[in-house]
Amino acid sequence: MKKVLIINGGQNFGHSGGKYNDTIAQNTLEVLKKFNNVEVKTTQVSEGFDKDEEVKKFVWADVIIYHTPIWWFQLPNGFKKYIDEVFTAGHAKGIYMSDGRTAENPKINYGTGGMLGGRKYMVTTSWNAPETAFTLPGEFFNETSVDNGPLFGFHRMNAFVSLEKMESFHFHDVEKNANIERDMKLYREHLEYVFEKEFKPQFVS
Repeated sequence: MKKVLIINGGQNFGHSGGKYNDTIAQNTLEVLKKFNNVEVKTTQVSEGFDKDEEVKKFVWADVIIYHTPIWWFQLPNGFKKYIDEVFTAGHAKGIYMSDGRTAENPKINYGTGGMLGGRKYMVTTSWNAPETAFTLPGEFFNETSVDNGPLFGFHRMNAFVSLEKMESFHFHDVEKNANIERDMKLYREHLEYVFEKEFKPQFVS
């Protein structure tokens, strides 16, 4: 039995209603239903959470899937609060034990005290920025990818607690040039490809 935790970090704030990430999360659930022997738990960050219960979910899961919009090139405030509170509550309770260093030699082994080894994570992000803002010379992000640029700290955060990265998926141009049907089709295909490798014996064709 594979255990998957889906965390929806979308929220209603300003001109964002959080509906796009609700749609992404629903598509994730629909794809996971194609696999036998997969148990799913979900967290909707905007609905509130018990940090200690969320710690238990992280420890329970084999795979964590994060869904988040990007606001001002960072995580939304509600999702950032969730991470801060849940990961801190997980100290010595299954998320991380320490920063990995020792007093005898504090210059090495930083980031090796995580407790979630053997588990994996995947992240989706949604952007107003078009994909070309990251890929074309002279455009805004200087040919730096989402994962190596704005999400660099997010990925190191997960590495700190010993989670292994799976292939990300990023939705672009979701305000001015959205094509939800096309984008969700591509996303479902991505999920099936990624999870078929993880859950291959249980895939239902």
